[in-house]
Amino acid sequence: MRKLFSVRIDTTSIILYLFTFLIFTACNEFKNDSEGIIDDFISVTDSITEVVETVKILSASDINLTKEIQFEKYILDDQYEYEDTIRYFQWNKIKDKIAHIENEININSDSKKFVVFSNYKNMNGEAPTVPDFVRNEYRRVSDHYGIERYQSVPLYSIQGDTVLVRYGRDGWIAKIIDNDTTEMIRVKGVSFDGEYLIPNRYLINWGDSIKINQVIAVDVTNQNISVIEKRDNTWNILSMNPATTGVHKPPYASETPIGIFAIQDQKEKMFYTKDGSNEIAGYAPYASRFTNGAYIHGVPTQLPQTRIIEWSNTLGTTPRSHMCVRVASSQAKFVFDLITVKEAVVVVID
Repeated sequence: MRKLFSVRIDTTSIILYLFTFLIFTACNEFKNDSEGIIDDFISVTDSITEVVETVKILSASDINLTKEIQFEKYILDDQYEYEDTIRYFQWNKIKDKIAHIENEININSDSKKFVVFSNYKNMNGEAPTVPDFVRNEYRRVSDHYGIERYQSVPLYSIQGDTVLVRYGRDGWIAKIIDNDTTEMIRVKGVSFDGEYLIPNRYLINWGDSIKINQVIAVDVTNQNISVIEKRDNTWNILSMNPATTGVHKPPYASETPIGIFAIQDQKEKMFYTKDGSNEIAGYAPYASRFTNGAYIHGVPTQLPQTRIIEWSNTLGTTPRSHMCVRVASSQAKFVFDLITVKEAVVVVID
């Protein structure tokens, strides 16, 4: 007869074994998951570190100016005598404007679209009358910034209802903030502060990838002009000469406005009329227009004379033109031949 053996099962031991197994398995899974989470966190942190880049905001001290004079006629020193005073080139002011241009246009320009305000002779329509306008000494409608309605563009508030708040000068530069195909375009100023809405018809689209490499700096206080061109990371001074700017003399002559303006047009001969008439009085050679009817040009020739006049003894003395910047005719040609639209601006300082 076969003997049967009975096995006694210890329930307590089995429960303890299962509990230990589960804890061990859970700990290993948590360890593996934790290592994955930590690895992922380090990876994300590294990615963020790689993406974030600081863009340095340039100041005047970051702009290097080097003299590489190419136009040597009538050259002036950094400081020079005029009658019983000393005049000079305000390089720090000029460098400050160049730094502004670098920051607003040249740095990361690929991601921006630029426009130029355009209303020469009201060709794109007369701007509406701004509320609370004033009439200046010329009896013309003007806003409280001193900008006349004639040949200007209307700037509207971006807050709520479309409200006309001021005028913008012909030749000012701005960058588009939103859509550029709507009737009203939102822009941020390069030549001015703030953001505004402006009707599309007053804008010349400069597109993107714009680089300003040429600056014509006009000083209305010291009556001088310098031409500066960028090569690599250095801005080179190509000329330093006397100039004559606009004079405040109602009803026809007015000051050359302060600011940053785009070169918009060039004419080998810019014909001008007699004050208060449509009769041609003569021409100015090698004229480059930057705002309204203001050009950089050579010495005017009055009819019936027709040959180009090279020099005038009034250059570099006191303001006396109608708004233009008058220079020696050979220097006007130097500027005329050098500059390139979309690469050149005129900076007028006081």
